Amino acid sequence: MPSSIPTIAFPSGASVPSLGQGTWNIGENPARAREEIESLKAGIDLGMTLIDTAEMYAEGGAEEIVGRAVEGRRAEVFLVSKVYPWNASRQGTVDACERSLKRMKTDRIDLYLLHWRGNHPLAETVEVFEGLKAAGKIGAWGVSNFDADDMEELLAVPGGKNVAANQVLYNLGRRGIEFDLLPWCQEHNIPVMAYSPIEQGRLAHHPDLIHLAKAYQATPAQIALAYVLGQKGVIAIPKTAKPERVRENREAVSIELTEADRAALDAAFPPPRRKKPLEMI
Repeated sequence: MPSSIPTIAFPSGASVPSLGQGTWNIGENPARAREEIESLKAGIDLGMTLIDTAEMYAEGGAEEIVGRAVEGRRAEVFLVSKVYPWNASRQGTVDACERSLKRMKTDRIDLYLLHWRGNHPLAETVEVFEGLKAAGKIGAWGVSNFDADDMEELLAVPGGKNVAANQVLYNLGRRGIEFDLLPWCQEHNIPVMAYSPIEQGRLAHHPDLIHLAKAYQATPAQIALAYVLGQKGVIAIPKTAKPERVRENREAVSIELTEADRAALDAAFPPPRRKKPLEMI
Protein backbone atom coordinates (compact mmCIF):
# COMPACT_ATOMS: atom_id res chain seq x y z
CA MET A 1 0.00 0.00 0.00
CA PRO A 2 1.47 3.41 -0.97
CA SER A 3 2.26 5.68 1.95
CA SER A 4 0.06 8.49 0.63
CA ILE A 5 -2.82 9.05 -1.73
CA PRO A 6 -2.18 11.37 -4.72
CA THR A 7 -3.77 14.76 -4.28
CA ILE A 8 -5.81 16.99 -6.54
CA ALA A 9 -5.87 20.76 -6.19
CA PHE A 10 -8.99 22.86 -6.33
CA PRO A 11 -8.85 26.24 -8.11
CA SER A 12 -8.51 27.88 -4.68
CA GLY A 13 -5.28 25.99 -4.10
CA ALA A 14 -6.67 23.59 -1.50
CA SER A 15 -5.50 20.02 -2.07
CA VAL A 16 -7.50 16.89 -1.31
CA PRO A 17 -6.84 13.16 -1.74
CA SER A 18 -8.00 11.80 -5.07
CA LEU A 19 -9.75 8.99 -3.18
CA GLY A 20 -12.39 10.00 -0.67
CA GLN A 21 -15.46 8.51 0.97
CA GLY A 22 -19.10 8.74 -0.08
CA THR A 23 -22.07 8.48 2.27
CA TRP A 24 -25.07 7.88 0.04
CA ASN A 25 -27.49 5.44 1.78
CA ILE A 26 -25.88 5.69 5.20
CA GLY A 27 -27.71 7.10 8.21
CA GLU A 28 -30.94 5.33 7.28
CA ASN A 29 -30.90 2.59 9.92
CA PRO A 30 -29.86 3.29 13.55
CA ALA A 31 -28.83 -0.36 13.91
CA ARG A 32 -26.06 0.20 11.34
CA ALA A 33 -24.84 3.54 12.73
CA ARG A 34 -21.90 2.15 14.72
CA GLU A 35 -20.51 0.25 11.72
CA GLU A 36 -21.02 3.27 9.45
CA ILE A 37 -19.16 5.52 11.87
CA GLU A 38 -16.31 3.02 12.26
CA SER A 39 -16.06 2.68 8.49
CA LEU A 40 -15.64 6.43 8.03
CA LYS A 41 -13.09 6.56 10.83
CA ALA A 42 -11.15 3.72 9.22
CA GLY A 43 -11.06 5.67 5.98
CA ILE A 44 -9.73 8.76 7.72
CA ASP A 45 -7.01 6.62 9.32
CA LEU A 46 -6.03 5.43 5.83
CA GLY A 47 -5.79 8.95 4.42
CA MET A 48 -9.22 9.08 2.75
CA THR A 49 -9.95 12.35 4.50
CA LEU A 50 -12.40 13.81 1.97
CA ILE A 51 -15.93 12.85 3.04
CA ASP A 52 -18.87 13.61 0.76
CA THR A 53 -22.44 13.87 2.02
CA ALA A 54 -25.66 15.82 1.40
CA GLU A 55 -28.78 17.03 3.15
CA MET A 56 -30.66 14.64 0.85
CA TYR A 57 -28.95 11.50 2.16
CA ALA A 58 -31.33 9.96 4.71
CA GLU A 59 -32.82 13.48 4.99
CA GLY A 60 -29.87 14.66 7.07
CA GLY A 61 -29.15 11.30 8.69
CA ALA A 62 -25.91 10.84 6.74
CA GLU A 63 -24.67 14.25 7.86
CA GLU A 64 -25.33 13.26 11.46
CA ILE A 65 -23.28 10.09 11.00
CA VAL A 66 -20.48 12.14 9.46
CA GLY A 67 -20.59 14.53 12.40
CA ARG A 68 -20.16 11.65 14.82
CA ALA A 69 -17.36 10.12 12.74
CA VAL A 70 -15.25 13.29 12.58
CA GLU A 71 -15.79 14.35 16.18
CA GLY A 72 -12.42 15.30 17.62
CA ARG A 73 -10.81 15.00 14.18
CA ARG A 74 -12.44 17.83 12.26
CA ALA A 75 -9.12 19.45 11.38
CA GLU A 76 -8.04 16.28 9.54
CA VAL A 77 -11.09 16.12 7.30
CA PHE A 78 -12.33 17.90 4.17
CA LEU A 79 -16.13 17.95 4.36
CA VAL A 80 -18.33 18.17 1.26
CA SER A 81 -22.10 18.56 1.44
CA LYS A 82 -24.91 19.58 -0.90
CA VAL A 83 -28.04 21.69 -0.92
CA TYR A 84 -31.31 20.51 -2.48
CA PRO A 85 -32.10 22.51 -5.65
CA TRP A 86 -35.47 23.61 -4.21
CA ASN A 87 -33.66 25.00 -1.17
CA ALA A 88 -31.18 26.96 -3.31
CA SER A 89 -32.89 30.36 -3.02
CA ARG A 90 -31.30 33.27 -1.20
CA GLN A 91 -32.68 32.48 2.25
CA GLY A 92 -33.20 28.79 1.58
CA THR A 93 -29.51 28.18 0.89
CA VAL A 94 -28.47 29.95 4.08
CA ASP A 95 -30.98 27.99 6.13
CA ALA A 96 -30.00 24.67 4.56
CA CYS A 97 -26.33 25.38 5.18
CA GLU A 98 -26.99 26.15 8.84
CA ARG A 99 -28.91 22.90 9.25
CA SER A 100 -26.07 20.93 7.67
CA LEU A 101 -23.51 22.64 9.91
CA LYS A 102 -25.57 21.77 12.96
CA ARG A 103 -26.00 18.13 11.96
CA MET A 104 -22.27 17.73 11.34
CA LYS A 105 -21.39 19.70 14.49
CA THR A 106 -19.00 21.97 12.67
CA ASP A 107 -18.70 25.67 11.87
CA ARG A 108 -17.54 25.20 8.28
CA ILE A 109 -18.30 23.06 5.23
CA ASP A 110 -15.15 22.90 3.12
CA LEU A 111 -17.02 22.47 -0.18
CA TYR A 112 -20.75 23.13 -0.59
CA LEU A 113 -22.46 21.93 -3.77
CA LEU A 114 -25.74 22.59 -5.55
CA HIS A 115 -27.00 19.00 -5.81
CA TRP A 116 -28.54 19.46 -9.26
CA ARG A 117 -30.16 22.24 -11.25
CA GLY A 118 -33.55 23.46 -10.15
CA ASN A 119 -35.83 26.43 -10.68
CA HIS A 120 -33.86 29.01 -8.74
CA PRO A 121 -31.63 31.16 -10.99
CA LEU A 122 -27.98 30.16 -10.98
CA ALA A 123 -26.96 33.76 -10.41
CA GLU A 124 -29.00 33.86 -7.21
CA THR A 125 -27.54 30.64 -5.84
CA VAL A 126 -23.98 31.67 -6.74
CA GLU A 127 -24.49 35.00 -4.99
CA VAL A 128 -25.54 33.23 -1.81
CA PHE A 129 -22.66 30.75 -2.07
CA GLU A 130 -20.25 33.66 -2.34
CA GLY A 131 -21.86 35.25 0.73
CA LEU A 132 -21.51 32.03 2.72
CA LYS A 133 -17.87 31.85 1.67
CA ALA A 134 -17.25 35.44 2.75
CA ALA A 135 -18.89 34.66 6.10
CA GLY A 136 -16.63 31.65 6.62
CA LYS A 137 -19.52 29.18 6.63
CA ILE A 138 -18.12 27.38 3.58
CA GLY A 139 -14.61 27.20 2.18
CA ALA A 140 -15.64 26.92 -1.46
CA TRP A 141 -18.67 26.03 -3.54
CA GLY A 142 -19.39 23.86 -6.53
CA VAL A 143 -22.10 21.99 -8.38
CA SER A 144 -23.27 18.43 -8.98
CA ASN A 145 -24.88 16.79 -12.01
CA PHE A 146 -24.01 19.69 -14.34
CA ASP A 147 -23.36 18.90 -18.01
CA ALA A 148 -20.98 20.87 -20.24
CA ASP A 149 -23.63 23.37 -21.35
CA ASP A 150 -24.67 23.90 -17.72
CA MET A 151 -21.06 24.62 -16.83
CA GLU A 152 -20.76 27.14 -19.66
CA GLU A 153 -23.90 28.87 -18.42
CA LEU A 154 -22.58 28.83 -14.86
CA LEU A 155 -19.30 30.49 -15.79
CA ALA A 156 -21.22 33.30 -17.48
CA VAL A 157 -23.02 34.44 -14.30
CA PRO A 158 -21.37 36.86 -11.85
CA GLY A 159 -19.02 34.90 -9.63
CA GLY A 160 -19.60 31.71 -11.59
CA LYS A 161 -15.93 31.32 -12.42
CA ASN A 162 -15.32 30.58 -8.73
CA VAL A 163 -16.89 27.12 -9.10
CA ALA A 164 -14.53 24.65 -7.40
CA ALA A 165 -15.82 21.26 -8.57
CA ASN A 166 -18.50 19.34 -10.45
CA GLN A 167 -19.70 16.04 -8.98
CA VAL A 168 -21.17 13.61 -11.50
CA LEU A 169 -21.88 9.92 -12.07
CA TYR A 170 -18.75 8.38 -13.57
CA ASN A 171 -17.44 4.85 -13.82
CA LEU A 172 -16.36 2.32 -16.45
CA GLY A 173 -19.96 1.57 -17.33
CA ARG A 174 -20.91 5.26 -17.47
CA ARG A 175 -18.21 6.91 -19.57
CA GLY A 176 -20.37 9.50 -21.32
CA ILE A 177 -18.59 12.45 -19.66
CA GLU A 178 -15.37 11.49 -21.43
CA PHE A 179 -16.76 12.84 -24.72
CA ASP A 180 -17.06 16.48 -23.66
CA LEU A 181 -17.68 17.24 -19.97
CA LEU A 182 -14.51 15.70 -18.58
CA PRO A 183 -12.23 17.35 -21.18
CA TRP A 184 -14.04 20.65 -20.57
CA CYS A 185 -13.46 20.44 -16.83
CA GLN A 186 -9.83 19.44 -17.35
CA GLU A 187 -9.29 22.39 -19.67
CA HIS A 188 -10.78 24.76 -17.08
CA ASN A 189 -8.93 23.11 -14.15
CA ILE A 190 -12.18 22.24 -12.42
CA PRO A 191 -11.93 18.87 -10.60
CA VAL A 192 -14.57 16.25 -11.28
CA MET A 193 -15.87 14.25 -8.33
CA ALA A 194 -16.96 10.79 -9.48
CA TYR A 195 -19.84 9.35 -7.52
CA SER A 196 -20.68 5.64 -7.77
CA PRO A 197 -17.24 4.86 -9.27
CA ILE A 198 -17.92 1.13 -8.86
CA GLU A 199 -21.58 1.44 -9.95
CA GLN A 200 -22.71 0.67 -6.38
CA GLY A 201 -20.79 -2.60 -6.49
CA ARG A 202 -22.31 -3.93 -9.70
CA LEU A 203 -19.06 -3.65 -11.67
CA ALA A 204 -17.49 -6.13 -9.26
CA HIS A 205 -19.32 -8.92 -11.08
CA HIS A 206 -18.25 -8.02 -14.63
CA PRO A 207 -16.36 -10.93 -16.23
CA ASP A 208 -13.76 -8.75 -17.97
CA LEU A 209 -12.91 -7.02 -14.70
CA ILE A 210 -12.74 -10.37 -12.94
CA HIS A 211 -10.25 -11.55 -15.58
CA LEU A 212 -8.08 -8.43 -15.40
CA ALA A 213 -8.14 -8.41 -11.60
CA LYS A 214 -6.48 -11.82 -11.47
CA ALA A 215 -3.34 -10.42 -13.09
CA TYR A 216 -3.02 -7.89 -10.28
CA GLN A 217 -4.11 -10.21 -7.47
CA ALA A 218 -6.76 -7.59 -6.93
CA THR A 219 -10.54 -7.47 -6.88
CA PRO A 220 -12.68 -6.40 -9.84
CA ALA A 221 -13.90 -3.43 -7.77
CA GLN A 222 -10.29 -2.30 -7.29
CA ILE A 223 -9.70 -2.39 -11.04
CA ALA A 224 -12.82 -0.32 -11.67
CA LEU A 225 -11.70 2.16 -9.04
CA ALA A 226 -8.14 2.27 -10.40
CA TYR A 227 -9.52 3.23 -13.81
CA VAL A 228 -11.35 6.26 -12.41
CA LEU A 229 -8.41 7.25 -10.22
CA GLY A 230 -6.17 7.20 -13.30
CA GLN A 231 -8.11 10.01 -14.96
CA LYS A 232 -6.64 13.50 -14.72
CA GLY A 233 -8.42 15.78 -12.28
CA VAL A 234 -10.87 13.17 -11.00
CA ILE A 235 -11.68 12.49 -7.34
CA ALA A 236 -13.38 9.16 -6.65
CA ILE A 237 -15.80 8.90 -3.72
CA PRO A 238 -16.85 5.26 -3.32
CA LYS A 239 -19.31 4.53 -0.54
CA THR A 240 -19.05 1.60 1.83
CA ALA A 241 -20.19 0.97 5.38
CA LYS A 242 -17.77 -1.89 5.96
CA PRO A 243 -14.24 -1.18 7.26
CA GLU A 244 -12.79 -4.11 5.29
CA ARG A 245 -14.14 -2.60 2.07
CA VAL A 246 -12.60 0.73 2.98
CA ARG A 247 -9.18 -0.91 3.07
CA GLU A 248 -9.90 -2.62 -0.25
CA ASN A 249 -10.77 0.75 -1.81
CA ARG A 250 -7.62 2.30 -0.36
CA GLU A 251 -5.42 -0.41 -1.87
CA ALA A 252 -6.73 0.42 -5.35
CA VAL A 253 -4.47 3.48 -5.31
CA SER A 254 -1.43 1.22 -5.80
CA ILE A 255 -2.78 -0.27 -9.07
CA GLU A 256 -1.29 1.33 -12.17
CA LEU A 257 -3.11 0.13 -15.27
CA THR A 258 -1.02 -0.37 -18.42
CA GLU A 259 -1.89 0.79 -21.92
CA ALA A 260 -2.78 -2.82 -22.73
CA ASP A 261 -5.09 -2.92 -19.72
CA ARG A 262 -6.79 0.27 -20.86
CA ALA A 263 -7.21 -1.11 -24.36
CA ALA A 264 -8.85 -4.19 -22.89
CA LEU A 265 -11.15 -2.02 -20.80
CA ASP A 266 -12.04 0.06 -23.88
CA ALA A 267 -13.05 -3.14 -25.63
CA ALA A 268 -15.20 -4.22 -22.70
CA PHE A 269 -16.57 -0.75 -21.93
CA PRO A 270 -16.45 1.25 -25.17
CA PRO A 271 -15.72 4.98 -24.77
CA PRO A 272 -18.36 7.37 -26.08
CA ARG A 273 -18.21 8.29 -29.77
CA ARG A 274 -20.84 11.02 -29.57
CA LYS A 275 -22.49 13.33 -27.09
CA LYS A 276 -24.75 11.58 -24.59
CA PRO A 277 -27.15 13.08 -22.04
CA LEU A 278 -25.55 13.33 -18.60
CA GLU A 279 -26.48 10.25 -16.60
CA MET A 280 -27.72 10.41 -13.01
CA ILE A 281 -28.78 7.88 -10.40
